[in-house]
Amino acid sequence: MQPHDRIFSYVYQALIALCLIGFSQISLAKNELPTIDEQYLNIEISDPARDAGYVIGDILNRKITLTIKKPYQLIIESLPIVGYEHLYRGKKSGIELVKINTKIEKNSASETYALDLSYQVFKTDRLVKPAALRAESLRIRNTSSKEVVQYKLPAFTFRISPLSVFGQVNLSQEMYPFTPPLTLDNDNVIFNLKVLAAALALALLGLLYIFGAHAWLPKMGAPFAKAYRDIRKMSDSTENLKQAVTRVHESLNKTAKESLFNHNLDAFIARNATFLPVKKEIEQFFGLSHQVFFEDSSQPLTTEDPKAWLLQLCRRLRDCERGLTPDPLQGAHA
Repeated sequence: MQPHDRIFSYVYQALIALCLIGFSQISLAKNELPTIDEQYLNIEISDPARDAGYVIGDILNRKITLTIKKPYQLIIESLPIVGYEHLYRGKKSGIELVKINTKIEKNSASETYALDLSYQVFKTDRLVKPAALRAESLRIRNTSSKEVVQYKLPAFTFRISPLSVFGQVNLSQEMYPFTPPLTLDNDNVIFNLKVLAAALALALLGLLYIFGAHAWLPKMGAPFAKAYRDIRKMSDSTENLKQAVTRVHESLNKTAKESLFNHNLDAFIARNATFLPVKKEIEQFFGLSHQVFFEDSSQPLTTEDPKAWLLQLCRRLRDCERGLTPDPLQGAHA
């Protein structure tokens, strides 16, 4: 065979090969599944927060929520497979799917698939290299016509960095867009702190209302609350004791809206049931009052510390007028 015949034979074989490749590509294109009409599909994708600075061993988490409307239904077998290593630009990417969690919610109109994908980096290089979580192709079946269509998840591109820098680096060629530092989501912590602070404030306000002696809250300026504050300021003396007893009488009369003594105490309790727990102490107070004003002042009182006893009585009466259950009265009785 002459040299020019041999050259012609090589050219002819090359043309035949190119034609076969072209026909195969056309055939593949014809066999590619059609894409689903987007009106039947809703998708939400949560990609990693950054697209640079990943090194070997790092894990990229990607969350996808896919809602497919009837009559279409996802073919579960088309989901990505754990352990599958993607190709990037015709070469193994070094990015492997290491975990996939799938949750499915079904209703009469649609099906929702929550996909939690975890990819791990298994490659490194001497320089920063581009990589991608490839556009996964999901197959979807029309349950009515049995037609199979596809939907390609959008790819996520990022860059893989070397573990250490080799040789000289030209900074002007290695500049990348600024990536802000990752921030922690502290919304739940702040909400819990606010709830606890509100609960603490309410608890302190309740304690202040129960044990407080000032008149800046509702019913804290009622007759027995004022009497308690006045008696607490008095010194221990016979004259001040009479004044203290008078203040309690005034508070009882103001609350009853009449002069209150033993003969009409039952009627007062019937109208004001909250004072029932202190009925006995009110009767004892009337006894102390009679002793202070009408008996021989040279005789010792049956109550060892009448001022302290009156303060306890006023405190119990104050709790009653606030609608609270009074504490037991301590100390000697009149």
